[in-house]
Formats: sequence, structure tokens, C-alpha cells
Amino acid sequence: MNQHAKVDIRHSTCPHDCPSACALDIEVLEGRSIGRVRGSKLQTYTAGVVCAKVARYAERIHHPDRLMYPMRRTGPKGSGQFARISWDEALDEIADRFNQAEREFCAESVWPYYYAGTMGLVMRDGINRLAHVKKYSRFYQTICANIARIGFAIGTGKIAGVDPREMGVSDLVVIWGTNPVNTQVNVMTHATRARKERGARIAAVDIYNNDTMKQADIKIILRPGTDGAFACGVMHVLFRDGYADREYMEKYTDCPRDLEAHLKTRSPEWASAICGVPVGEIEAFARAVGETKRTFFRLGYGFTRSRNGAAQMHAALCIPAVTGAWQYEGGGAFFNNYALWHFNQSIIEGHDAIDHSTRLLDQSKIGRILTGDSEALCGRGPVKAMLIQNTNPMAVAPEQALVREGFAREDLFTAVHEQFMTETAQMADIVLPATMFMEHDDLYYGGGHQHISVGPKLIDPPGECRSNHEVLQGLARRLNAVHPGFEMSPRELIDATLNKSGHGNIETLEADLWRDLQPDFRTSHYLDGFAHA
Repeated sequence: MNQHAKVDIRHSTCPHDCPSACALDIEVLEGRSIGRVRGSKLQTYTAGVVCAKVARYAERIHHPDRLMYPMRRTGPKGSGQFARISWDEALDEIADRFNQAEREFCAESVWPYYYAGTMGLVMRDGINRLAHVKKYSRFYQTICANIARIGFAIGTGKIAGVDPREMGVSDLVVIWGTNPVNTQVNVMTHATRARKERGARIAAVDIYNNDTMKQADIKIILRPGTDGAFACGVMHVLFRDGYADREYMEKYTDCPRDLEAHLKTRSPEWASAICGVPVGEIEAFARAVGETKRTFFRLGYGFTRSRNGAAQMHAALCIPAVTGAWQYEGGGAFFNNYALWHFNQSIIEGHDAIDHSTRLLDQSKIGRILTGDSEALCGRGPVKAMLIQNTNPMAVAPEQALVREGFAREDLFTAVHEQFMTETAQMADIVLPATMFMEHDDLYYGGGHQHISVGPKLIDPPGECRSNHEVLQGLARRLNAVHPGFEMSPRELIDATLNKSGHGNIETLEADLWRDLQPDFRTSHYLDGFAHA
């Protein structure tokens, strides 16, 4: 860094698909480039800590391999042969091909496809507004969160848990189905603080000896998809050995006596035969949980990646209900705070334009959809044209052979809006250069904590890069897609969303840096009853 450069420290939020949504302090050099990126010490969850990847973000945002201008494919799909074109040429061609697909087939033959390459609400979810207004095929999110959310909501009645900062005052932190040493370092910040200041223990439950497991005091390695059996074996011991808080269960839970009766046959021996965890380890884990009132269950997404994933989440969530850990500071469970935000995203996503008769295509079945599977296509016609933002399905979607086969179709038109030449971009007919988070305005929430924040535009994008919103605006004009959201700037969309959601306005939120929406202790611990009661 030029030691004489003017350095401004600006605040922002990490946009990546990590529950931490870290509060950031960013060096802006001469108003044109990015220097060091640090976690903000002012925000109590990030607490000055940021992962190594984001700390080096200047290398990414200023990388010479970034896409800088629109391109059209000139060789076979996947060959990487492209020629530079103008933005007008690119958007005109995309609009023409979308209109052609609609004329020759129907509007549902166009499928806007996206996911969580950014977690900003404007840049992530705005593509839905185009789909809704044009009656294109809608998008069903199944790759990541839905199964886990269902399992947690079955237990608590809503997707919200104990203040995650309470890990720091826990006496036993159970990290289940997530590897935060590598994927959410802030969990370890609070868990290790409890260990240092209180002598707390850390338990890890996962399917292999990952880096979090290596830092744990109690290590449970089980077979994939068997967490529910392990949880049942643990609860069997809790009831058998007098660790169950029956008074708490009678007051706060449904059917505790039926649960106890059911678990009588779910012995550690029964569980061990299924999950592969030795009987002695099941017994020891149960004792640790039963003897420690302040046990904090930090539940992740990983162990829900199976057909019975929701049931596994629910089973694990039942353990602190059996022990009554929810009553104590540093006790209870946390998975995600989705229910805290109450964001009204109607203007961002065009909820007023939704036609529920339009088919809903499952993102996880993209391979089957693009290769003509009738069931995956909801019994309707083929997908003939796509716009892809915020995701790289050639690398992350299931059934990779089918995904590649589908994208290789010569009769499929694909436009990909990306920052780098990804595997999916290489299969595209049109490639568009995208901005990064410091180059546009957006609104964020922290799934792993309780803060909302604005990530402001800090520098201009390089070359001809445009934001997701700008691309959608350009296509909307060409496709005659009329909606107020297409006429608004990102800042106006953020302001309207905050206002409709009861969160004030963008100026106030920017002045505050972030807003802590964690409810009081009694509400967070469901001491007036769980949400479905």
C-alpha cells in the first residue's frame, strides 16, 4: 500500500453465505481502491474477528482475472471461446431470446436462476421481481436452508433462538453439524471465550474429525444421517438417569410423557448400532449435557443434508428441552434468527405480481429439469432460456453429470452474470460482468446473530461491471416488465424495505452502523411459551 495514500475507514457488511454477516471496517484508498479489511470491534458479535478470506478481499476485488465487459460465445459450449460485445448488444440479445422462448413455448420456458453468492436482499432477491412480473418459472430454494428451518420451527414454533453471544457465558457449548473453525469463525470466538473465562467445555458432533472437532473437549463422530438416532439415545439416558427436567417439560413442551415412553426402547445400545458411536460415548455425552445446566446447542445446517434432515434437527433440538437448559443464561439452542427481521420484501421481489399458477421449479433438480425430466418440470414444457446470478450450478448443484448435460444443450440459451469465468459462465451464450459488494449498495441481516445493516457502495466498479439490479433494470425495459421496483435505485429499495418493515430508514441505519434486534432474555428463551403454543 502506498504509505502516502489517503486512507478512509468505512463500514460495511460481509455479503457471503455465512451466518456471521460480519461487520467490517474497510480501508478505502484515495476513494478508488480497497486496502485492508478488518472485523469491526464495535459490533458485539463480530467482535473484531473476520475470516482470512475476507481479510484479503482486496486481492479479490482488484484481481486481474475479473470479468470486465460483456461477451458472446463464439465456440462450442464449454470451450471458453468468447468475443467482447457492448452492453446494449448483450441485453438486446438476452431480451430477444427470452421473448422468442415465450412466443414459441410459453413464459414458463424462461427460468431466472440464482442463489446466495451475495446475501444482500436487493442484489440477491431482485431477480424474483423479473420472474414474477413476466410470469417466468418461479424458483424454489432447496439447496441450503429449508429443511433445517423446518426442523427447528417444528420445535420452537419460529426460527429464532437464544442470543448467540450467550455462548460466551455457557459452561458447555455443543457445536452440532457445523464446522465453524473453517466456516464461521465467530462461533469459536464466543465458545473459546467461555472456555477461557469460565472453564467451559466444547463438544463437537459431526461425521468426521474436522478442525472444529480437533479443538473440542468432547468429540462425537457418527455416521452420516444418523444424528436423530444419536439424539434419541442421549435422551434415553437423560430420562433414565434423572437428568430430565419434568417440571419444565410439563410447563413448556408438548407430550413429554409420550416422548419418554417412546425413548424407553431407544437405548444407547440401540442408538450405537445405528450411528456407530460407542455406547460409552453416548452415555458420557448425555451425562455432560445432563449435569451442565448452561448447555448451549449451536446447531448447524450440515446434519440436515439428508432425506430425514428436518427430523434430525428436531431431535437434536429436543435435548435442551428435556434438560430444561432453555431456562438458563448460556443455555438453550440457536440455529438461525430468521424470524427476527420481519422484512417486507414486496418491493424488492415483486410480491404483488406473483401468479401462484406459475410453476415452481426446484433449484436442486436443475440437472433433471434441463434434461427434460417430466416430474421435475412439473409436467409442463422444457426450460429454453435462463438468466443466472449469484450462483455457479455447474459446481454446486446435485447430479453434476445431468447438470453438465443440460447446460450443453444447443437449444438452451443461457446468460450468466458473474465476477469471474466460472464453470457455469463457460457454458453460457452471454456472459455479463458483475460488481462486488463494495461496488454497490445493499441491505443485510445476520442469520447467525441478530443484527441488520447496510453495506454501502464504497468504490466504483472496474471496467464495465454492472450490479444485478442494473442488469434487471436493463432487461425490464427491453421486456416491457413494468413494476415500481425497476424504477428505483438500490438505496431507494433499501429505504422502502426498511420503512415497510418497521425498521426506520436507510439514513438512520447507516448512522447507527447496524441494529441489534435480539429480543429480551425472557422472549429469547421462550419463558412465556414456545411460539406454537
